[in-house]
Amino acid sequence: MVAPAAPVVAPVTARAFRIVAVAEAASWTGLLVGMFVKWVLGTSELGVQVFGPIHGALFVAYVIVTLWTARTFRWDLRTTVVGLLASIPPLTTIAFERHVTRTGRLGAVDSQVSLR
Repeated sequence: MVAPAAPVVAPVTARAFRIVAVAEAASWTGLLVGMFVKWVLGTSELGVQVFGPIHGALFVAYVIVTLWTARTFRWDLRTTVVGLLASIPPLTTIAFERHVTRTGRLGAVDSQVSLR
């Protein structure tokens, strides 16, 4: 039998995962808008200059927090790999966060912790 995650660490980990998953998706959106303005409209590079580094940092943060969350909640290899791959397509981190919340992989659902 697998022991549950530490009671104090688990809510902090779940909250961090939710926040970083949403922030990573938001930065993806900002970067995509910036790329549209730069390459399609051809008017400004500002969006890419601003959101490029932000998205890069949040991408790295998402990978780190996903590995931390996988360890804390003892995710199997498949769940961990899917969580890491969710960082690649735009906005998929939100879908993955909802999936692991719905399936109980982030511990008990706490309405004060959820971002929805």
